[in-house]
Order: sequence, then structure tokens, then C-alpha cells
Amino acid sequence: MSDIPPEGSAPFEVVETAVTDDAAFQAYARERGWSDGLPMLAPTVERVEAMLATVDAPPDHVVATLAPSNRRATLADIAANAVMAGGSPDRFPVAVAAIAAVADPAFNLEAVQTTTHTVSTLVFVNGPVRGSGFNSGAGMFGTGNEANATTGRAVRLCLQNIGGARSPNPDRSTQGSPAKFTYCGAEAEEDNPWEPLHVQRGFAADVSTVTVFGGESPHNIQDHVSTEPAGILHTAAGTIGAIGSNNVYYGGEILVLLCPEHAATIADGGWTRNDVQGFLFQHARNSLRELKRGGMWGMQWWPEWFYAVDEDALLPVVREPEDLVIVVAGGPGKHSSCVHSWGATRSVTRPVLTEHLSRLDAT
Repeated sequence: MSDIPPEGSAPFEVVETAVTDDAAFQAYARERGWSDGLPMLAPTVERVEAMLATVDAPPDHVVATLAPSNRRATLADIAANAVMAGGSPDRFPVAVAAIAAVADPAFNLEAVQTTTHTVSTLVFVNGPVRGSGFNSGAGMFGTGNEANATTGRAVRLCLQNIGGARSPNPDRSTQGSPAKFTYCGAEAEEDNPWEPLHVQRGFAADVSTVTVFGGESPHNIQDHVSTEPAGILHTAAGTIGAIGSNNVYYGGEILVLLCPEHAATIADGGWTRNDVQGFLFQHARNSLRELKRGGMWGMQWWPEWFYAVDEDALLPVVREPEDLVIVVAGGPGKHSSCVHSWGATRSVTRPVLTEHLSRLDAT
């Protein structure tokens, strides 16, 4: 950059950096508050331009305004952070779509960025763009996959460096989360016996999309013995209904990631996705008496009818069956998972575009 901004200001209004050597850039980034603690690549003009070449819009095109700083995220800003994350240009449009999605008011970005909760932004990919290296199978949220790791990290760096969410203020997360480094996966659409997530949300199967979900780290659901749908889903309901989750008190969505083996067993039993949602809605419950023991009692946002029931009545962990978002992902091994959300946030799906980028603002 030709003019070095003060620490904490938007660093990439001009993408040229005074330090182009990757080794020297580490200290340079730390001094300016740009680092997430991991090694970074210097956002040189050449690297940033390679990112920008994958989208048909000028570098100063404003993709979103990011809370809590309320700074504008231009394509150049996003590209510089994607370079620092180690990202590849062919996956840059995914990061751009994710930044457009988190700015949707339904996502409630300011709350997600500033809460004491562990919430982070999960970037979930559907459609043909998965073929650019995204892992939807074994170890999807783990190590070893460049596309998942760098795309999730690029979005996180944008939320930190443009949105301003640095710990301990204004990111006040009590314990933080490893998902605040990177959090990205893709759906195993070929293993989904029902419609994949983006098709459920009105997109054609051949359209690439990204969904952002304000959630915790995944919580394991293991069932190695059930041979019928109800057995697997009883196990899942017990995990989903955890009384320590925000969803119990605030509502919102829960992402249910069924592994291919569990999904196949459920579908082979004749169950539809709606059946899965209905079963989990009915069984992932806790009594009002239990919920009054602690948790967030007295702070909850509940429908009025919740207060009118007997103390032994079972209350749902979400408000509607559709708030249980069902996807299929992972490899063999009969481990599924759920991702509880912060509660007062809704997932948002946007198309991944490589041209006519202004459509992102209107979709």
C-alpha cells in the first residue's frame, strides 16, 4: 500500500502493499492487525489482479457493507484478503458470493460478529463450483483440503479486516472457536437421496451457490447400529435437543449434516426430507421444567404459548420443522453432525457468479 492506514482501519482500499516478500509480510500484517495468527501471503498487485480477473466488474465495485465497522467491502478488498488466505483465483467468486450473503439483514451479521457466543460463519458450497476442489466427503471440516481451508479463511479475514471483528473487542466470544480460522464445506450432492440444499431453496441444480450459516462448530451424532430411520433420528434428536444451545431459547435454524450412510438408510426406509424434519421437530424437545433449571432462563425469546403450558410439556428446540436444515455430507463411518446456530440469525444462499457481478446485489 502506498499510504499505510492506522491499525484497525480498512487496510485494502489500495491493494498495493509496501512489503511484497511473503516472509517479511508476516510481521507487517501483525503490526497492522490484519493477521489471524497463521502465515499469510503478501497481497501484491499481481496476485490481487489474478483474483479480480475471475469476475466481470471493476475493482472498486462494492459487494457489501460489513458490520460492525460498516465499512464497504469492494472486490479489491475481498481479493486482497483472499490472497492473504492463500486462496486460488478460480475459487474467488465463492468468497465474493459469501460476502454478499453475510450482509443480508436476515443473517444479522453485527450480532454474529460481536456476541460472546462461539458462533462463526460457515461457508457451504453447492452446485458445479464444487468441482474446483471443494471437499464434500471424508474429513470435510478437517485438514488437507486447500479449497475448503482457504475459502473459509478468506471470508473470515474479510469479516475481521473489513468488518472489524477482532478479539477481544468487538468480537467478544468468551472462548472463541477454531471455526473462526476457517469454516467451509460442500454438499455431497451425489449421495443425497433428496434435493440438495440449493435446489430446496429454488436454484437450478446446475447453478453454483454458497450458503452462509452462523453456527457453532459441528457436534457429532454417531449411530453405528440402527438399521431403521427412527433409530438414527432418535439419536440425532437427542444431540440436537441439547439444552445448552442458543436455539432452545432464541429459536433460529439448526443445520443437520447427515452422512451418506445415514441418509441412505433413512431414504431406503421410505422417508422424505420433510419426514426427517417433522420427526426431529417432534423429538428434539425438552420440558419447560428442565429449561428452567439454568441455561438462559429469563433471557429467552419464546412464543407466548410456551409460557402457557404445563411445566412437564415438551418444547421444541426450533420453532418450525423447516428450521432444521437437512444436507448430506461426509464420508463412510456412520457419523453425522449438527451445527447449532446463534439463534437470531438465518442462513442465506446466494449464486456464485463469474460475470455480471452486480446481480449479486439484486438477488
